[in-house]
Amino acid sequence: MRLKFLAIVGLLSVNWSIAQENVTFQKPSKTILDLADYQRAPSVSMDSKKEFILLSYRNTYKTLDELNQEEMRLAGLRINPITNISSTVTYINNLKIRKISEKLEQQVKGLPENAKISNVSWSPNEKKIVFTNTTNKGVELWIIDVLSQTAKKITNDNLNANLGSPYTWHTNDELLIKVLPKNRAALIDTKKDLPLGPTVSTSDGTKSQNRTFQDLLKNKTDETNFEIVTTSELYLLSLNGEAKLFKSAAIYAGESFSPDGQYLLLTTIQRPYSYIVPMSRFPQKSIVYDLNGNEIKTVNEIPLNEIMPKGFSSVRKGKRNMGWRADLPASLYFVEALDEGDQSKSVEFRDEVFTWDAPFNALPTSLVKTKQRFGGITWGNENYALVYDSWYDTRNAKTYLINPSKSNANPTILFDRNSQDIYSDPGNFETKKNQYNRYVLAVENDKAYLIGDGFSKDGQFPFISEFNLKTLENKKIYTSTYKDKKEDLISIEDFKKGDVLVMIQSKNEFPNYYMRNLKSKNKLTPITTFTNPFESIKNVYKEVIKYKRKDGVELSGTLYLPAGYDRTTKKEKLPLLIWAYPEEFKDKNSAGQVNKNHNEFTFPNYGSFVYWVTKGYAVLDDASFPIIGEGKTEPNDTFITQLVDNAEAAINALDQLGYINRKKVAVGGHSYGAFMTANLLTHSNLFACGIARSGAYNRTLTPFGFQSEQRNYWDVPTIYNEMSPFMNADKMKTPLLLVHGDADNNPGTFTLQSERYFQALKGLGAPVRLVLLPKESHGYAAKDNILHLLWEQEQFLDKYLKN
Repeated sequence: MRLKFLAIVGLLSVNWSIAQENVTFQKPSKTILDLADYQRAPSVSMDSKKEFILLSYRNTYKTLDELNQEEMRLAGLRINPITNISSTVTYINNLKIRKISEKLEQQVKGLPENAKISNVSWSPNEKKIVFTNTTNKGVELWIIDVLSQTAKKITNDNLNANLGSPYTWHTNDELLIKVLPKNRAALIDTKKDLPLGPTVSTSDGTKSQNRTFQDLLKNKTDETNFEIVTTSELYLLSLNGEAKLFKSAAIYAGESFSPDGQYLLLTTIQRPYSYIVPMSRFPQKSIVYDLNGNEIKTVNEIPLNEIMPKGFSSVRKGKRNMGWRADLPASLYFVEALDEGDQSKSVEFRDEVFTWDAPFNALPTSLVKTKQRFGGITWGNENYALVYDSWYDTRNAKTYLINPSKSNANPTILFDRNSQDIYSDPGNFETKKNQYNRYVLAVENDKAYLIGDGFSKDGQFPFISEFNLKTLENKKIYTSTYKDKKEDLISIEDFKKGDVLVMIQSKNEFPNYYMRNLKSKNKLTPITTFTNPFESIKNVYKEVIKYKRKDGVELSGTLYLPAGYDRTTKKEKLPLLIWAYPEEFKDKNSAGQVNKNHNEFTFPNYGSFVYWVTKGYAVLDDASFPIIGEGKTEPNDTFITQLVDNAEAAINALDQLGYINRKKVAVGGHSYGAFMTANLLTHSNLFACGIARSGAYNRTLTPFGFQSEQRNYWDVPTIYNEMSPFMNADKMKTPLLLVHGDADNNPGTFTLQSERYFQALKGLGAPVRLVLLPKESHGYAAKDNILHLLWEQEQFLDKYLKN
């Protein structure tokens, strides 16, 4: 029998006589409901040759039944112990295939009934597609023949997907799969099992600044259950369904074949486990095996990582970022910190990159050292590779050119820039598949290619650049010139012919894929033809407005005005809704840059206030709320002042345009935006009301840092206290709607944060309403909950703002 849920609502009524309401699920008014209750377009996946397109269909929202499944929360995981897959997975329910050269898609035949599809991937030669299907008992593997569009099952529903995808492609005809052990022990019922003693944790006196993690192990029973649900056996599976045991049971957390397919790198989780950090920081061992399962070499052993130096540029000691080089048949690479991972130490070089050729008889070879923290590597060919490093405190990022065939004492710097300066962003280098079916730097006659977003003070004009790797000359070969549309450059498909995959959209045109030919007068060939499901708001006015904060920082936001609103006479002064999310910067120039495009398709969703433009509100969406700390000053040193200045600048700008009634302004946000909202209502008189969703309001509960704050509570207790709405609850007298998922899984934003803040506000006499959405985590998913949320917001805004 389907369970019927109630929204759990705490209400302070006008006469303060009612503390709670038992409210059944409600729906918003028809204008909002018509926009919210739509069928989403399918997601798109294409083969690398752009011959076939896979269309994946799913419901717009989940159901409460889907959220109300069995769930275990262990070591940072949320899993269904019956089906052995993440309890948070969003399933696909249908698949279709289309030849890109044809117009009609073909239904994939033979799909499972009541399909719950996930973990979809193409085979290396892209003639097959594999996916998992979740039954009532477990996870099974299916395969699709692309040419015939026919699916068939190739395993039983006994795969273990608790740690992610339960399979890895080996060749075009063989996969490595993770299977539940045949002698798997029964899980311990934590509600019935009596403990044999207390849970004891100790500290040896070493400092360790760990963030606030969710869903951690709590006791020995959790440890046992964690081992049971994560342990798998490994099998080699042919596409005809024949399976051969490859490795006996262990907790396999990573499986990766060498590019030539001759070796397998396996990473397993080891004891001891931890009650203060998630699984990703448990001990690990990485071993390379041959195809017969013989151990070749133990290449890495990582101890339990409970102790980390302070700072976002700090890392753990030992080998990290280990993986196969994409440009060689069987060579590992890895990185080691030269400052013991501690950013506070002064050294000439921070990291060193090594390569290590199979069968690993010789010692690893040093490839390059980086002056900042290693940020990644793009392998190319025997002559070219790209290395990236960055440093958080300065926001500096560098891109280097190296020769991967030799040690590079002095790598060539290609780009040296502020990572937050989007106007100077040179773009990302294009990649293509090599002989091993691995993506490497695309090099054509010593030239590489970059695709950039193209943000500038004059608007957004995406571009393609040709970069000469010998002369280092960088020249643009294409720039989008649209002023009434937005063009995203996805990938270069044929460097010689000039074919580029693009996506084009406008305010009222749903994003669709096209093939653009740069050499045929920019010829466009449509690939998809998705239609706009939101025709009812096509006449809404939309504009990116720019304005300044009183200290001169440039700000922006996307303004929506109701259809038919007279912008000439401006006789009607509209109530205003501002939706925002604060962002930290190290300089005013970067903070003032515009990353919005008014030609972006208008896609109303519960994550903004755009729905309310249909109800007669003006909406300023994604309003700029930069928090700046230049030089040695940290952004949060003046957080409250800058927050209020940002809000005041937005209201002043729209008031000067003549559109709004500045006495009828509301603000809202999610997560850190909710934290922002509570602070604005506490420390200013700019707003009539506010909506704060899934936020954290007491920073003493996140004492070792939050968001972009690296200092701990004991470093700067005054700042933590001043920034905490909970600590200043006596100052908050403005109507506030608090919303939280009652199963929030985000670090720091425990549901308890909203519950305790509500209790404080209620006790101090503030007009506040708390809505806990059943079974929801940090982002909301169930249709009943989302529609009820919209109803709550609509009722609240009508009461405290519009009327």
